Amino acid sequence: MPATLTYREAIRQCLVEEMDRDDNVFLMGEDIGRYQGTFRVTQGLFDKYGPRRVIDTPIVEPAIVGLANGAAMAGLRPVIEMMTMSFSILALDQVINHAAKIHYMTNGQAKCPLVVRGPGGAANQLSAQHSHSVEGWYAHVPGLKVVAPATPEDAYGMLRTAIRDDNPVIFTENPGLYGIKGEIPDDNEFAVPFGKARIAREGSDLTLVGYSRMTHVCLKAAELLAEQGISAEVVDVRSLLPLDTETIFGSVAKTHRAVVVYEDWKSGGFGAEIAARIGENCFDDLDAPVGRVGGLNVPMPYARVLELECIPNEQDVLDAVKKLG
Repeated sequence: MPATLTYREAIRQCLVEEMDRDDNVFLMGEDIGRYQGTFRVTQGLFDKYGPRRVIDTPIVEPAIVGLANGAAMAGLRPVIEMMTMSFSILALDQVINHAAKIHYMTNGQAKCPLVVRGPGGAANQLSAQHSHSVEGWYAHVPGLKVVAPATPEDAYGMLRTAIRDDNPVIFTENPGLYGIKGEIPDDNEFAVPFGKARIAREGSDLTLVGYSRMTHVCLKAAELLAEQGISAEVVDVRSLLPLDTETIFGSVAKTHRAVVVYEDWKSGGFGAEIAARIGENCFDDLDAPVGRVGGLNVPMPYARVLELECIPNEQDVLDAVKKLG
């Protein structure tokens, strides 16, 4: 029977199943062992697997990823938990100049089956240095795979795909999703392929494109639009690199209008890339310019009332829809 789990429990369940299946899978990160993780994703895993497979690391992100790169090249499958994906900025050289390029620069002689996962985006008053949405930065880099699941089922199935992939994967989890619940299949081989978007809601008048927590914002906006007689289709991108443009373009061809919603800073965020591709490839299908809803281009404030002003919500989506005419 399918189980109803929270987002964090779905991730933990997948980690347990993959560690039981393959002794080469091990975890690394700050406070993931004895402390059981800042967001409690790794709760109980240190007691179950011990310090050889659940490794508490020093607070040195470049060293964490560097060690994982070497382990991956040697045939192991490390899964790194970043306490926050904002901290992965410290390890950009190891991720971009090494993990993403090892296979290419060795002419395929070496692989780097590495997963870097953790909370990305704003939580609740974590302020400017802990609230970055870095998925768009990584999706700019050939050699990486970048995913941002929105549901417990996708978190469960996409993490399995990430762990079994022979390429480095950036797996970003919005902290606002950890507590949501959903069903996951009773199948420890269940996997969600990368490069395939999901139609989260069918519609005919407008396409709303989002990923991670913004998928839920799009769904709330679609409910409000339905009360106004507007049928909105919601596309959950979930895989940024590779990106499923076929599903996105197919939806736009049906509805003739599109709004892209992303939590990252509006200027230069990955939603801008999606909007550009829609504009380039769906010009003849569009009855209005492509709309964009992104985060405010400011450092994230600490004050909750200001933080909420910076993060897109359903009213922002409704305002963008109105501009389409």
